Parts: sequence; C-alpha cells; structure tokens
Amino acid sequence: MGSTFTLFLPTMYTGPRTAVRQPVPGAAPVPQVALPEHLADQFPDDRHNLQPGEPTLLIVEDDPNYAGILVDAAHAAGLKALVTARGAEALDLALEYRPVAMSLDIFLPDMLGWNVLSQFKRTLETRHIPVQILSMDEDRQQGLARGAFSYLNKPTTTEGLSAALSKISEYVKPRRKRLLIAEDNEAERMSVSELLSHPDIELDTAATGQEALDKLRESRFDCMVLDLRLPDMSGFEVLEQMQADPALADLPVVVFTGRDLNPDEDAQLHTMARSIVVKGAASPERLFDETALFLHQVAADLPADKQKLLERLHASDEMLAGRTVLVVDDDTRNIFALSSALERRNMHVLTATTGQEAISILENSPEVAIVLMDIMMPEMDGYETIAQIRGKPALRRLPIIALTAKAMKGDREKCLEAGASDYLAKPVNTEQLFSALRLWLHR
Repeated sequence: MGSTFTLFLPTMYTGPRTAVRQPVPGAAPVPQVALPEHLADQFPDDRHNLQPGEPTLLIVEDDPNYAGILVDAAHAAGLKALVTARGAEALDLALEYRPVAMSLDIFLPDMLGWNVLSQFKRTLETRHIPVQILSMDEDRQQGLARGAFSYLNKPTTTEGLSAALSKISEYVKPRRKRLLIAEDNEAERMSVSELLSHPDIELDTAATGQEALDKLRESRFDCMVLDLRLPDMSGFEVLEQMQADPALADLPVVVFTGRDLNPDEDAQLHTMARSIVVKGAASPERLFDETALFLHQVAADLPADKQKLLERLHASDEMLAGRTVLVVDDDTRNIFALSSALERRNMHVLTATTGQEAISILENSPEVAIVLMDIMMPEMDGYETIAQIRGKPALRRLPIIALTAKAMKGDREKCLEAGASDYLAKPVNTEQLFSALRLWLHR
C-alpha cells in the first residue's frame, strides 16, 4: 500500500547565501551556487513567472497545506500567487509586486497578522489592497474594524476559499464604488458629501433610517456613513436591522455622530460598525480616512490635498509621544537598544531586568501604557511574569508584547496562552516594533 510522491528539484539556486554541493568522484568540478535567504520560508508560487500587470494574490501563511490550497484557489479565480510565511516580508513583497489582494493568516512565525494588517493600512501604497483574514482566531470584528475586506475561519473548505477569492477578484475589477450617507441634517449631508466626493465614487444620501435601509436593499453599496440621530429610528436600530439581514451584515459602516456615548453604547457599536468617528475639530480628516480605507481607495489616485491629509495622519507618531513603556529584559544591551529607539519617538521608558522587578514597577506605575516582555529570562521567565501580571485585576487589559528568540509555533501559542497581547520574534525589527506599538496604543 502507500502513496506516490513527485519531487521537483531546481536545476540552479541563485541568491545571497552560498551552498556547497559535494563533487561526484570522476565528474567535473561543481561550481558553488547561492541559496536565497527566504528559501526556508517560501512555498511554491508564481514569483518567477509574473508578467507586469497580471493580477496577483499575496498569500501570507505558514501552513504549507493551506498555502497550497490558496495557490490553487487563486489560480482558479484567475489570479497569480505570491507566498510568504513571514509577516516581516509581506510589506516588501507588496511594494515590489503590487498584488491586487492579500490572504493573511493571524498566527505567523515572527508576529501576529494584526501587526501586518496594521502596517498595510498605514502605508499609503498598500492601504487599498483588500485583505482576507484566514485564521483559527474567531475575533472577526477586530479584523474587519482594522480594514480587512473579509474573514474566514480555519478550518475552511476548498469551496469556501474559492468563493471568497472569486468575491475579491470581482471586487478589484475597475468600477465606481458606491457610498451611502445617512444623515437627517441637510447642511451636514452637504458638508460630508463635499468632503468625500471623488470621481471614482458614486454618492447617495438618505434623511431617515428607513430610507437608508430601503436604498441598501434595492442596490449594492460598498460603504455607509451613518448618523445615530435619525428622525424615525436610531442608528442602533438601523445597524440591528442590517445585522439581521445576511445581504447587509458585512457592509462596512462608519458611525459619524456628535452624541456622547456611554460605555455600554460604545461597546455595542463596536460589535456592529467598522468605525466610530465623533464629530469634532479633527473629525473631517478622520471620517475621510476611515471611508477611504473601507472603500479601498488607491491613495495615488486621490487629489494632492487628500493625499497630504492621509500622509499627515499616518506619518504622525503622536500616539506614541509621551506614553510610558516598560522594557523587561535581563540583557542590558537589549534594554539599551530598545530604550534608545523608543526615546527617539519621545516615549518615556522604564526598565526591569527580572520578572519580579517588572511586576513591582507595574504595581507602582499606573502611567505604564504598554510592556515589552522578553520571554527567555532566568528565575521567573516571561511566560510566568505575564501570567502573574494578568492575575492582577488592574493589569488585565494592559497591552503586553512578548519578545521571543524562539519563533516555533508552540512558543507563539504559549505566549498568547500566558496572556500576551502580541509577540515579535528576535532580533526585533524596529519598524515592526513601532507598527505593533501603534496598533496597541491607537486611540
């Protein structure tokens, strides 16, 4: 009994690392050739067979089985495929090959996929790319709120993948996107319409909740801006009716309101809407940013003033400046390197060399906004330290990024099971680190 396998071997390797091939007795000398740096991470894809302008799916996935299924599904949907197992490589590949869409796993060897998604949505050249989240993580709303196009839970069927990729392939075809503005105040409607108007967008408006629902059911829209105060029903009721309708449940909704929300209302809205923008001095910029994100508008196609607005919003590290970070590491060289990088972004840095010292600092320093936790420490390691921190009610929601020299799957899962919010593999890439900090300190 048994199975038949076919193994394809390249005739030549090219790349930066040298590989020594043993000479065969009596044969001609074998030249030394180089192995590419990414060879261990790269699964078979179309990167050496891509023609300019060919629609390509970027697949960020460390499971060879799923990667292969996704490549086949991409081909069936008329897309070429580009595969990497490492989050750190995803943005570089996107900037080089310009894919039309991305499939993203959340649990990657070097970082969580949320970090990759955050990077893509902060980078003007890639923020328009539709991202399909594929993961065992069931936090679907978190992915959609951060700009993902769709969400599939593992395990999924080949038919499910094919249908999802066909939907993306259809979505990226050139057409005018449609935006509905549900606002009862005529002046506000005109103001928002003027702010969001663009030749590639078809705008429609509704003055009541029922009118908005009727228009959504009559024709296809790509996004909706919703005021919570409508004359016939509240925005909450509109969202509840949309959630109950399978055809409308996945429509991106940006709530634009001047109403003060209590904690329960805020929590409820975050389960139903993609984003909440509170009317105020900076709200027009944020409203434009959020709708451009969910409409997957290409930044390079926007007017110069709108491009500058987005650049100003996303190049700013205001959310980092003045925040306090605790760096926990038993190696003083690592502490120095991290502290120097953090202080250059105007962050306040506290340091600890043991788990017990870290816990003591946190108990006496309520201003700490985030923790960078080395895992491999003597006496009390990072897993135990994180678990003890999470055992204290006041610290249960404190963001903790685990820094681990071991990027094995079991170690990643162990970090998250202990209570880490995120993880990064050592040596830590500075840009990846700041992307993670922005992600966890955002608003």
